[in-house]
Amino acid sequence: MDDALDVARGLARHYGDRADRPLMYMQGVAISGRLRLAALEGSVDSVSAEVADLVSGLLAEPRAAFDSRFGLAGLTGAVWAEEMFEATGIDIYKSFLLGVTESFELDAQDPFAGPLDADIRVEDFFFAGALLGRAFALTGDDRYVASATRYLAAADTQQPNGLYWHCNGSPFFWGRGNAFAALGVAELLTYLPAAHAARDGLLARHLKQLSALRDFQDASGMWHQIVDDPATYLEHSATTMITCALARGIRLGWLPADEWTPVVERAWAGIVQRIGDGGELEHVCVGTGPLPDIDGYVERPFTDGLDDRGGAMALWCAVEVERLRRGA
Repeated sequence: MDDALDVARGLARHYGDRADRPLMYMQGVAISGRLRLAALEGSVDSVSAEVADLVSGLLAEPRAAFDSRFGLAGLTGAVWAEEMFEATGIDIYKSFLLGVTESFELDAQDPFAGPLDADIRVEDFFFAGALLGRAFALTGDDRYVASATRYLAAADTQQPNGLYWHCNGSPFFWGRGNAFAALGVAELLTYLPAAHAARDGLLARHLKQLSALRDFQDASGMWHQIVDDPATYLEHSATTMITCALARGIRLGWLPADEWTPVVERAWAGIVQRIGDGGELEHVCVGTGPLPDIDGYVERPFTDGLDDRGGAMALWCAVEVERLRRGA
């Protein structure tokens, strides 16, 4: 099934209907994906009403929605609040996201003063880009994007080949890790003003990584669990996140369409072959913190079937591909 809108509809029947406590990024991204799909389909009123019921308990007690043990992976579960504010204009959603964002403990000088990992974990690229970018979009307060760009400027884990290590302590080119970097920077660039002093440098690093990822794209259109090791399995969440970043870049103009659209279409062809009618996904790497050796990543288990982590990102990806194809 090649139609991205049909794929998104199918995924939305299985993902984005939970707002468990503690809230996690995959739940938040899936809810966000439902709202993005609704915006394409003209069903924002009905879907936002459903989401309002779903998240009402979180709004009543925002701090109880998260568990500090999960750090930024939990806080980024609030990303849907920006789409809900846009859909409804109700201030409580804006207040919820900004209240969560304050947990970053922003510092005017030190990007590591808050919860961003000093070991430069690529997951934090996504967590910071997605949440702080939205906070900036809602307020125009530069301290949000300044904090994110300072952290990314301090990141020293991008290698000469353009790829990122998982972190300094795990110098391996994990697939979803590189996808977190690609999508996180794309998220930040989405909200970063064109004249922002950090934009050119950030974009140059982003393009260097995307060019490297293109070189390692498998003939199937997918990316591997270890990006530069074709003997490792084809990993679904890495592929959807990278494809989402590429489609966004084309749509918003920082990637030339004639050069990059074929990369997206190859990836999309591989993605849809690995999505079942019931929302099942093929080969989604399980949750993975930094590992001490390459064998740990090579042997890391994957799930086949329904998977919140993979489903959320697949939904975002399907909506982004549909928006690209529509020129929306």
